[in-house]
Amino acid sequence: RVSEPRGAQPPKGEGLLFQGKNFQQWRRADATEGDDDTVRWELVDGAMRIKGGSIVTRKTFTDAAVHMEFRSPFMPEARGQGRGNSGVYLHGRYEIQVLDSYGLKGESNECGGIYGVGAPRVNMCAPPGQWQTYDITFSAPRCDSAGKKISDAIMTVLHNGVLIHDQVKMGAETAGGVGGGAAEPGGIFLQDHGNAVEYRNIWLVEQ
Repeated sequence: RVSEPRGAQPPKGEGLLFQGKNFQQWRRADATEGDDDTVRWELVDGAMRIKGGSIVTRKTFTDAAVHMEFRSPFMPEARGQGRGNSGVYLHGRYEIQVLDSYGLKGESNECGGIYGVGAPRVNMCAPPGQWQTYDITFSAPRCDSAGKKISDAIMTVLHNGVLIHDQVKMGAETAGGVGGGAAEPGGIFLQDHGNAVEYRNIWLVEQ
C-alpha cells in the first residue's frame, strides 16, 4: 500500500513540530512543574522512536489541522494490543490508535480507530515497517462563559490519504490521555505503550 501524502508540508512552512532534528517542541508528559521535562525518545534517521515515556507538545491549540507520519515495528510474536501499539491524542484527550493491525477487520481499538468511540470506515493500515500518514482536522469542544461544555469535539481523519472518519463527534474523552478541562486548549500527546513505534514529519496549522 502506498502511504499518501508522505512528505507533505504545511503552508509557508508554519506550525512545524518535528522535522527530525530535535525535541525542542516537546516535553515529557509525566513531568511535573520543576522537573526535568527533557524528552528521552531516540532520534533515528530523521525520525523519533519511542523510549522512556509519553510526550506532549509544548504548544497548545484549540482547532487545528495536523499531519504526521508513523511506522510500527515488525513484531511477529506479538498479538493484539501488544503489536506496534501507540496513540495520537488531540488536545491530549482524544485518541486515534496506532497499532500494527494490517489485514485485520478494523476495530475502534485498531489502527485508525478513535479508541473506544468508532472504528475506521476501512482498515487502511499498511504492513509493519512501512511509513504511514494521518491527516487530522480537529475542532475543540465549545463551552459557555461558565466553562460548561455546550458542544462536542469533532474529528475528521484521513489514513494514508483515505477518509476513515468524517466529522465524528467526541462525546467524551478517550482513555489514557493527559486530561484537562474541555474549555482549555491542549497539545498533541504521543503515547508510549512499550513498543518502538516511530514518528516523523509532524506539523500543525491552527484553524
